[in-house]
Amino acid sequence: MKLAITGSGKIVHDFLTMAPNLKDTELSAIIGTQRSIDTLYQLQKQYDIGKVFTDYDEALRDDSFDTVYVAVPNSLHYTFSKKALEAGKNVISEKPFTVKYDEFLELKHIAQDKNLILIEAITNQYLQNYLDLKKQLSSIGNLKIIESNYSQYSSRYDAFKAGKILPVFNPKMGGGALMDINIYNIHLIVGLFGKPAHVQYLPNIERDIDTSGILVLDYGTSKAIAIGAKDSTAPIRTVFQGDQGSIVLNGPTNEMNSFDVYDNQKLLEKVSHNPYQHRMQQEFVEFERIIRENDLATAELQLEHSETVMWVVNEAVQSAGLKLD
Repeated sequence: MKLAITGSGKIVHDFLTMAPNLKDTELSAIIGTQRSIDTLYQLQKQYDIGKVFTDYDEALRDDSFDTVYVAVPNSLHYTFSKKALEAGKNVISEKPFTVKYDEFLELKHIAQDKNLILIEAITNQYLQNYLDLKKQLSSIGNLKIIESNYSQYSSRYDAFKAGKILPVFNPKMGGGALMDINIYNIHLIVGLFGKPAHVQYLPNIERDIDTSGILVLDYGTSKAIAIGAKDSTAPIRTVFQGDQGSIVLNGPTNEMNSFDVYDNQKLLEKVSHNPYQHRMQQEFVEFERIIRENDLATAELQLEHSETVMWVVNEAVQSAGLKLD
């Protein structure tokens, strides 16, 4: 995989610390703005990245890479992904895929028409603990309640309260708790249980943005709540309650470090099988394989999952009357 990275923010720095462990990825280019040129050159030198671009259109005309990793602010995911697909590049997009559901559908159709890989970088769908948890769910009987809480006081929240609007709290940039943090809970729940019958989002709104909120997903005989907060903190965990036991997932849903299996009386098993230390490595190892083998079938399955997630997000936004543009 010959990869061009877009952006130079926190997620890019995080990815680059892991990238040297990828055996089949060539860091061909990094793309940013003139404003970030010093950071781009510093990252190029530190991680042996091939080329630096400050003009995205110019970069897409370059043939030194076949895949674009879209890691810019949420509101730019659609535009950057669309341009890359139209230029004949595969696309790995950070979550959320897009801000609007119809934008996602357009990207999907372009990728399908051009036989290109379009896939979302969402860690929990590839972690071994996720795959193992999926197999364990039947052991707790008929599922009744799912409660997933990812509440983490944002390092940017104090600045927000002081009047400074950063992208993560900017509705015009696709910010807010639903898009930035609760999205991981949604991916987990949808990955395990599919499309819910009904969705309702109950947000706490400050200055037109949801700083926290509770999402309800109705699966008929079972109910799920996904809590995401950037304005407060709480124990971060997910609990699956069945009539014969429970499973407790420890830690945030983008890491899934371990889970514990209980019957109705005692702990039965502790599970921790993720093979890599960095949460992003397992997904990118799979992306390498998909692109190397041009595995459009697997990419399509993942795209179907992302489509359901985007449908849930759209229903949540509409139910709460959020304005994310």
